[in-house]
Amino acid sequence: MTRLGALLAVLMPVLLATAGYTHEIRPAYLDMRETASDEFAVVWKVPAQGDMRLGLYASLPKRCIEKAEPARSIVDGAYLERRTVACAGGLRGGEIGINGLKSTMTEALVRIEYENGDTEVVRLMPDAPSFTAAGAQTSLEFAQTYFLLGVDHILSGLDHLLFVLAIMLLIRDRSMLVKTITAFTIAHSITLAGASLGYFSLPQKPVEATIALSIAFVASELIKMKPGERRLSESYPWVVAFAFGLLHGFGFAGALMEIGLPQSDVPLSLLTFNLGVEAGQLIFVAAALIVLRAAGALSTIQPAPARQFGAYIIGTAAMLWLVSRIAGLAA
Repeated sequence: MTRLGALLAVLMPVLLATAGYTHEIRPAYLDMRETASDEFAVVWKVPAQGDMRLGLYASLPKRCIEKAEPARSIVDGAYLERRTVACAGGLRGGEIGINGLKSTMTEALVRIEYENGDTEVVRLMPDAPSFTAAGAQTSLEFAQTYFLLGVDHILSGLDHLLFVLAIMLLIRDRSMLVKTITAFTIAHSITLAGASLGYFSLPQKPVEATIALSIAFVASELIKMKPGERRLSESYPWVVAFAFGLLHGFGFAGALMEIGLPQSDVPLSLLTFNLGVEAGQLIFVAAALIVLRAAGALSTIQPAPARQFGAYIIGTAAMLWLVSRIAGLAA
């Protein structure tokens, strides 16, 4: 516990500074489907806030010519642009990029579906904002793209990481920690798969607000802990983790659908994205344990004050998230 308190002391400025930070920096998405020989239906999706959108613009090969004026709209926090382009000779060998990506902290996913059924999925980053269309992609390359998206999603989702950290602070027994993290993993995998496959769904904004509330709940349980007493959350933390894991799974599903889940490749993209999420979670837990061990050697904070200190930091960050997300419900 002392180690966790020391770690949270280091993280406090970061947590408070980013408490208003949304679930993650949403990626842009470019979808191109070949509907006829060398003719593509294009959908360009950019994160937006109200009527304001990110200054990102899709750049297609010069040989691609628009057949009509693009249809533009803003739907569910995203700017959408739909158009049809004719690309003489097709896309293979042409350069596709995202103008403005270098000056952002986000990323973009490009998915191309060719008339013969081949697909190509490429993740563009600020330091690599363009690529040359190859015309096809191996299953391994496709899986790698969605796996890395999953890793990035969990490691940039500060609310999910803070929930895991709160659980680590609540549990002192190492075997119980493993069981609890496993329960959280199973639960959010269930709702991630179910929501992504269309079996059930919840509105994304209320889900994000409730995720913040779940973090605040665990923080309140930490504050109420007393020596010699065991609360239900201490005796059965895996139940708490499983229940809230179901909720967090809806958050992961919303992110995956927002990124762009190719319906023709649902099993592979869903599996590899989820594996990426789990890998990212394990990376965080391992890194936290390493830092905790190092911090414990330097810390002189007593266990009870450390736990209280950590609980207040976690609770403060969660409540700031909650307020900003409730405010976003009316936006």
